[in-house]
Amino acid sequence: MSRELNNFDQDMIDMTGKSILITGGTGSFGQQFTRTIVNNWDVKRLIIYSRDELKQYEMSHQLRSELSPENFAKLRFFIGDVRDGTRLRMAMSDVDLVVHAAALKHVPIAEYNPMECIKTNLLGAENVIESAIMQGVEKVIALSTDKACNPINLYGATKLASDKSFVAANNLVGKAHPRFSVVRYGNVVGSRGSVVPFFRGLVAKGAIEIPITDERMTRFWITLQQGVNFVLSNFSIMQGGEIFVPKIPSTKITDLAEVIAPGMPTKVIGIRPGEKLHEMMISEDDAYVTVDLGDRYAIEPAFSEYPRKSLRETHGATDVVDRFSYSSGANDWWLSNDEMAKMLDLAGV
Repeated sequence: MSRELNNFDQDMIDMTGKSILITGGTGSFGQQFTRTIVNNWDVKRLIIYSRDELKQYEMSHQLRSELSPENFAKLRFFIGDVRDGTRLRMAMSDVDLVVHAAALKHVPIAEYNPMECIKTNLLGAENVIESAIMQGVEKVIALSTDKACNPINLYGATKLASDKSFVAANNLVGKAHPRFSVVRYGNVVGSRGSVVPFFRGLVAKGAIEIPITDERMTRFWITLQQGVNFVLSNFSIMQGGEIFVPKIPSTKITDLAEVIAPGMPTKVIGIRPGEKLHEMMISEDDAYVTVDLGDRYAIEPAFSEYPRKSLRETHGATDVVDRFSYSSGANDWWLSNDEMAKMLDLAGV
């Protein structure tokens, strides 16, 4: 089914005069988020919080050459780990909005180093919540993943626990600030560690075949800019406690391989530990609290002990059908090879 890709750039909150902090700010998302913010709004400051000094140096050097001196002056680079609650609290002083993007995301590495994944993805999330509450932040949006829905790997399990923590955090503050919500989406075209640059690299090195895990495998796809815009657009929608899910297309991994390397043979190497054939973003068990907002779904909190209006009331959301689920394999929106090629071009990969 062919559709026009949604840029999710409507109804974005006005960031003018705001102080914003992003954890994991030197990652693919963080860098695109930073460019989007400073090029579109006259913010008070944007704090890029991450633990890798080399990545901060490289990002700072790159942005200094890209941005006007006025826009670059709005940036603050803070070395810090989300595992360090004291440092987070200092960084969130006088901050209005927080985007939590820091995570350990590599599935096999998480399986091999489970406690490190737990410390960052779960305990780090708790530190973000506690710091935001103590500093009176206005709103917090945490980035999640399709792997958090019915998880079968540790990474997905830690992100599910993190999602639950952010949703429940609204009950801790009651009528006060902050409000916490979550954004969940699929594979980002061209992000570090994604299959697209991996396939491109193989082709560039003269590979004679493309390794794929399973010919039946499907995935959701979203561009980096779409992901950034989707997060920003939910700041104006959120009432607190929602998990927002964009309506995005699917493709088969074999079709992606054909787009990147037309005519090149593929070799099935088997599913890696912790991988699924099809990713899911909303399970059937969550259908009873899921609403349709037109260009996105929202899983509303099952219970809320704080002042909150349903998105049915505030934004005209409608109920999904009984036993609804949202899976890459059962999606009603599939990219043709030409559309996938255009999406790759749009993402610059």
